[in-house]
Amino acid sequence: MSTPHPVRRGRAVSDAGRLAALLLSPTFVVLGLVVGYPLVAALRESLYQSGQTVDADGFVVQGDQFVGLDNYAGIFNGPAAARFWNAFGNTTFFTVVTVAVEVLIGVAMALVMHQALRWRGIVRASILVPWAIPTAVSAILWRWIFQADGVANAIIGNQVLWTTEGWQAKFAVMIADTWKTAPFIGLLVLAGLQVIPRDVYEAARVDGASPARQFWSITLPLVRPVLVVAVLFRVLDSLRMFDLPFVLIGNRKESVETLTMLAWDEASNLRFGPAAAYATVLFLYVAVVALVFVKLLGADVIGEARDRTKQARAPRQPAPRVTPEVVPA
Repeated sequence: MSTPHPVRRGRAVSDAGRLAALLLSPTFVVLGLVVGYPLVAALRESLYQSGQTVDADGFVVQGDQFVGLDNYAGIFNGPAAARFWNAFGNTTFFTVVTVAVEVLIGVAMALVMHQALRWRGIVRASILVPWAIPTAVSAILWRWIFQADGVANAIIGNQVLWTTEGWQAKFAVMIADTWKTAPFIGLLVLAGLQVIPRDVYEAARVDGASPARQFWSITLPLVRPVLVVAVLFRVLDSLRMFDLPFVLIGNRKESVETLTMLAWDEASNLRFGPAAAYATVLFLYVAVVALVFVKLLGADVIGEARDRTKQARAPRQPAPRVTPEVVPA
């Protein structure tokens, strides 16, 4: 069987690449306008300060003034450093704790929804209702539950001020966030469970594997790719948490203030330079977490696709011709 000429094959690959770039160009333009331009504008704004300042000669200067990296230096070393590190700690704490709890509850939800129950459709719909409710509406609902005379205090039989400063405010935010977003992980894990062949479980039962053994050796490894994607989405979403603690607890509450709330507070006070600096730091934080996450858990989909493309483009070696051996009579 003859192989295509290397020159013709390279030309075909080049034409296919140009066609792919042409077809994807509208998407690149939209991404550049929606993502690229705001990012560049935020980086530019973080290098300026607006308002009235006094120059070295004692004259009042009004407008945007180029300050270089002073906004970033003020985040880490200036008077606002304590507030920044508190918001950074709250953001990291909410991300780690809530995502861990949501994974456990979401996987349990998926296992329940996957069972052949009589009212399986109703169970799935009821579990997904919290995820479908808007976050602001969910926060208002939980604010009513956590009132001084609300349902939460009536259940525990104690007067706890949930929406004030303290550990109880953090606990209230974690409960509300877990209630709302655990069904999201459950939905994605359920999609992964439905593609697992039942023959695998039947063979495991024939071999005498217990349900716990089947879960650790069959279910968890097979749903791992879906679970990794679900956890990644939740981690990135939790790092940008804003509306839930803002509506449930309130603004400028040290116990629950996150980086997005800090950036919003600076922008609402017309300090756009520091606000852009906070947003840029959060963007870098999210990018680093996403990169480390996919590398550690082996979810580098782009790298795997690139390897497959290289293998497909590599020239195929012709199969060796086998000469039949002549056996003397």
